[in-house]
Amino acid sequence: MAGNLERDVAAHYGKGDLLGRLLDALKAGGSDIDNLTAKDLAPVDEFHIGGRPATAYAVGKMHLGKEDHVLDVGCGIGGAARYLASTIGCTVTGIDLTPEYIAAARDLTRRTNLGGKIGYHVASALAMPFGDAAFDAALTIHVAMNIKDRAGLYREIARVLKPGALLCIYDVMKGPADGLTYPVPWAESADTSHLTTPADMTALLQNAGFSVELTEDRKESAIAFFRDRVAPSGVPPSVGLHLLMSDAPVKFKNMLTNIEQDRISPVVMLARKQQPSHA
Repeated sequence: MAGNLERDVAAHYGKGDLLGRLLDALKAGGSDIDNLTAKDLAPVDEFHIGGRPATAYAVGKMHLGKEDHVLDVGCGIGGAARYLASTIGCTVTGIDLTPEYIAAARDLTRRTNLGGKIGYHVASALAMPFGDAAFDAALTIHVAMNIKDRAGLYREIARVLKPGALLCIYDVMKGPADGLTYPVPWAESADTSHLTTPADMTALLQNAGFSVELTEDRKESAIAFFRDRVAPSGVPPSVGLHLLMSDAPVKFKNMLTNIEQDRISPVVMLARKQQPSHA
């Protein structure tokens, strides 16, 4: 069953010739596609609420250093990984279920001259191809909404983190109101959408061996983000999140409605892997 869900999720995000569409749009927007910069990619680089500013906000709470090796679980086309490598200088490993995303991540990273700092793998977050205690920190950004086995996800992340390592989570979580209007960016229907509340997340993380240090609701910034995107503004920019999904205007409008009506909200959480106890 897990395999079927992962196949459906990968199919949802892999829409065909993604890299070609991205490069065509970047070129049309005036970018030198053989020497891309963070500024060139910023409008499309990070497929989550708030984009690059939201990444900077969440990552800023981790206090990482250039000596850290960070795992990006569900890295998409590599935006957060490239942000970490370019601004902090740390080494990053990214995994994602969607082969097309990993192919694009590798190519864009090469074009931004960051290939020596980042590696990408097509892999399941529930069975990662890494040894125990391999990473100094980890982050997941808008990933767990597609994962039904949350307990397995956080156990696996805990396995590959060193004791005392920090996990940063920035995900859409279930709000106090019931119901969700579809489609949304991560799912066309409830079949591949698996949301939890912040309270449920705290329990899941604690059971996986983490201590939760921060839980912060980012509802207001999310409302501003989507209001800006659903406002009539004429022709959309050549480079934007619409390149990563179909029916972007509908999904953005649904996201705004869902957030305003307290059905969902984006939440930042920090959790630290506990040190092993010695009896």
